[in-house]
Amino acid sequence: MNVLMIGMGMVAQTHLLALRDSAVSLRLGVVLGRDMDRVAAFCDVAQGILGYPVSGFTTLSDAAATQPDMAIVLTPPNARLTYAQDLAQAGIPTLMEKPVERTLEDARAIVEIFERAKVPLGLCFQHRTRAAAVNLKERLGRGDLGDVVHVEMRVPWWRGQDYYDAPGRGSYARDGGGVMINQAIHTLDLALWLLGPVTRVQAMMRTSPLHRMEAEDIAAALMEFASGATGVLSATTATYPGDAESIAITTANAQVTLQGDHLSIHWHDGRTETTAPDDAGGTGGGADPMAFTHAWHQAVIEDFARSVQVRRLPLAPGREALHVHAVIHAMEQAARSGTLAEVSL
Repeated sequence: MNVLMIGMGMVAQTHLLALRDSAVSLRLGVVLGRDMDRVAAFCDVAQGILGYPVSGFTTLSDAAATQPDMAIVLTPPNARLTYAQDLAQAGIPTLMEKPVERTLEDARAIVEIFERAKVPLGLCFQHRTRAAAVNLKERLGRGDLGDVVHVEMRVPWWRGQDYYDAPGRGSYARDGGGVMINQAIHTLDLALWLLGPVTRVQAMMRTSPLHRMEAEDIAAALMEFASGATGVLSATTATYPGDAESIAITTANAQVTLQGDHLSIHWHDGRTETTAPDDAGGTGGGADPMAFTHAWHQAVIEDFARSVQVRRLPLAPGREALHVHAVIHAMEQAARSGTLAEVSL
C-alpha cells in the first residue's frame, strides 16, 4: 500500500520507524508539508531510515495525484479540518494522530465529513495496542474479574518549559487545550475502551506556577460511568521527573493495576498475577516526550492498513474517538461552571 504522510512534527520519526518495520506491505510514497525546504530535508531523513526515495509536495492536489492508498495525518490539530475535507473528497482512507481536532464540535465535523464520504477514518490511540491493555480487556470481557466498582486514572507526567515554549503548544488556538487533550487523552481513551462510557463529570483544571502556558497543566475529575462505577482522574505535566501513567480498577473479585505496559492483579483469594513485556521501556512521561517504543504506532498503522484492505472498522474508528473528546469537553464545562456536567456526544 502506498502511504501519504501529512506533517513532519515531533512524532513523524516514530511513524517512519513504524513503517520501516511494518509486517504489512506499506511504502511511504509522498510527504506533504507547507515549506518545500523542510519537506525536502525530511524526505532525506526518511530515505535514510526507510532505504528508498520519498517524494515531497506542498499541495494536497499534487500529493493525491500519486494515488495513495492511505494517508497518515500528523499536523497540529488546528490544521486538520481542511485536510479532512480534501482527503475524504479524494476517497483516501485516513489515519490521524490524536486528537481529532481542537474542540468536540470540530472533531465531530471531521468524523461526519468522512462518514458522509464513506471513507475510513482512524485515530492513533496506540495505548490500546499494548499487550497488557489487550490482556486486561480480554479479562474484563470474560467477566471473571467481576463487576467494576471504581477506577483511578493517574497521569503524573513532566514537561519542561522548553516544551511549552514551542509556538502554539499548550494553546487553545493550536492544540485545543493542555494536559487533557494532548497527554492524558491517551489514558482516558484507554479507560473508556476498557470500561465503557462516562456519563457525568465534575472537574477542576488549572495552570500551575511551574509552566508559562495558556491552557491547563493540571486536571482533576470525578466521573460516573454508565455501568454505575465511579472514577477519579488526576493528570498533570508538572510532576518532575515524570512517571508512567496508570489505571487502577477495583472490581468485585480483585484489585487490578495497569501501569504503562505492566499489569498486576491481586485477587481477593490471595492469588497475584503480574505480567510485563521483556522490553517495557518508557511511556513518554518524562522530559523526552518521544521516549517510547515505535512498536505501538506500528501496531496501529498495521491494523488500519488491514482494516482498509478487508473493509472492517479499525482499532480506533473516528466515531468512537468522539467519546474521549466529549468527556474532555464536559470536564472543561464542569471546571468553568463549578457544577456537574453531562457527557454528550
